[in-house]
Amino acid sequence: MMPLTMMSAGETNTIKRVGGKEETRRFLENLGFVAGGAVTVVSETGGNLIVNVKDSRVAVGKDMANKIMV
Repeated sequence: MMPLTMMSAGETNTIKRVGGKEETRRFLENLGFVAGGAVTVVSETGGNLIVNVKDSRVAVGKDMANKIMV
């Protein structure tokens, strides 16, 4: 298991766990980051990621991406 920030552009993986405080987890789950869901990294700039999750493209900051384990 590794944080989302360790994935390379173009790589697809399955979300294993979403960490952080309750409100952070709820926010990420509302964006589509749920355990068992697929996530694909589109691009990475300075640790900030653009990812495809549930047929949507989402920008995620480095601190949030570190809470998403794949």
